[in-house]
Amino acid sequence: MGRLVLDTNCLIQIVSPRSKYHSLWMSFVRGEYELCVSNEIVDEYLEILQKLTSVEVAEYIMKTINSPFVVFIDPFYKFDLIQADKDDNKFVDCAIAAQARCIISNDHHYDILSTIPFPHVEVIKLTDFMEIMKASGN
Repeated sequence: MGRLVLDTNCLIQIVSPRSKYHSLWMSFVRGEYELCVSNEIVDEYLEILQKLTSVEVAEYIMKTINSPFVVFIDPFYKFDLIQADKDDNKFVDCAIAAQARCIISNDHHYDILSTIPFPHVEVIKLTDFMEIMKASGN
């Protein structure tokens, strides 16, 4: 099992049972991975889900997030590593505090993290992580 942080752009892509990425969502539900979130991340998830889906669907997903496969993290330090979109730093801070394996995101703002040696935060695109899952048999 590994800890992962999921950017909102990827959450939107994995929750639908019709999504080709839904197996990642199910891997959280089965306990194969732990989804790490902070209060700031949960607030963003809810805000975006309410914009893109119905209130009922957003509430259902948020109830699922409030389950044993989710680890709530309270980052005590703000590293402020991403300048291009400072809102993305909440995911970075959560990943560092959770000692997560990586952040899964398709957002190019995270590319700067590959140039920062400390603290090291790995970012993997959703399609690449799906290939890793497939190769590991998950």
